[in-house]
Amino acid sequence: MSDKYEVSVIIDQNRCSGCGLCIKICPSDTISLKDGKAHVTGDRSLSCGHCMAICPEAAISINSLDRNAIDFNTFSLEERWLPYGKSDISELARIIASRRSCRNFKSRVVARPVIEDLVRFGKLAPSGSNCQKWTFTCLTSREQVVNFAISIGSFYKKMNKMANNIFLRYSLKALGKPELYNYYSDYYNKVSNAIYQMENNGKDLLFHGATACIIIGSEPGASCPSEDALLATQNILLAAHAMGIGTCLIGFAVKALVRDKCIQIKFGITEQEIVYSVIALGYPDEKYQRITGRKVVTERYL
Repeated sequence: MSDKYEVSVIIDQNRCSGCGLCIKICPSDTISLKDGKAHVTGDRSLSCGHCMAICPEAAISINSLDRNAIDFNTFSLEERWLPYGKSDISELARIIASRRSCRNFKSRVVARPVIEDLVRFGKLAPSGSNCQKWTFTCLTSREQVVNFAISIGSFYKKMNKMANNIFLRYSLKALGKPELYNYYSDYYNKVSNAIYQMENNGKDLLFHGATACIIIGSEPGASCPSEDALLATQNILLAAHAMGIGTCLIGFAVKALVRDKCIQIKFGITEQEIVYSVIALGYPDEKYQRITGRKVVTERYL
């Protein structure tokens, strides 16, 4: 049995009323009724916490769950479960529609407790089979972000050198590998300018002056690693907006980390981890007036 499915459910028999709600809600058949009481009888658990959350007698605890996961630094969380349909849907829609990518940051530092709370929001996201194999690497100062940007820039200097080789990019394209050719067509000039601006004018066109950064990846063994990381990312983006923090996803950084593991290792990320998102963070130096729409997309209702 894999450690990720290890059973750590504990049921207080003195509290248990035998209502059976925990059995109905359990996705792993970990619990069953025995002599009118709930007992742990299975050898597999997702540690999802459903049984603990639903028990009317507070008779269930799960040792593998981190109690600190819902202890926030910057505000107090009401721990009563919010029932379906009881939230302010209009305000939720407003937050989702108001969140925008920020590319103008103030020099103000994002305090570590704020970053820690954003990570907690990320860890509250859904996770395939409740694996929760995600990793969060946080750069907490402008200096660290600049050093990260320099490493990313060095990667793209090498990429641009390769892409500038006309024989190489056309040869690879002829062999059915058009990636370098497409990179040259779509990004070469933009990346060249960004590198020039960073090296000669100190202008940050990659992280836009952000003073912090969260790198989200996954350790091996997750059933849906990319989905898990991106769901956690969306939680962080929305929470950051509500907390007054601007965010921007940096796709160029993700590509560099995936292709050059040395950059990962330099910033404390193990070689086995795969990075799926990089979020630039900072206090926004921009203020919008209204919500706008989105591009027209295909919708199907069957």
